[in-house]
Amino acid sequence: MKELFPYKQVLGYVFSLLLTVIALSVYFLDMSFQMGLTILLVTAFIQAGVQLAVFMHAGETNDKKPIYVNVYFGVFVALVTIFGSLLALIWGY
Repeated sequence: MKELFPYKQVLGYVFSLLLTVIALSVYFLDMSFQMGLTILLVTAFIQAGVQLAVFMHAGETNDKKPIYVNVYFGVFVALVTIFGSLLALIWGY
């Protein structure tokens, strides 16, 4: 019966709730803008990783290496787009 209980999904759900409570505390606690933004960014990236690994079952197939390579490539393209836009539009290069 133990193998039928979705232990990994329940643990992922509880961890997602904990991350949501931490992110929600930014709103209710009086903290600086930089601290709040840092907490929100860190919890958002951890939350995305939990969602990908636990609920989207990214690592449970035989072809998990190409899946993670595509995820890393997507993150790379997003970061290049964001920092390239900041570089051109705000920083003036």
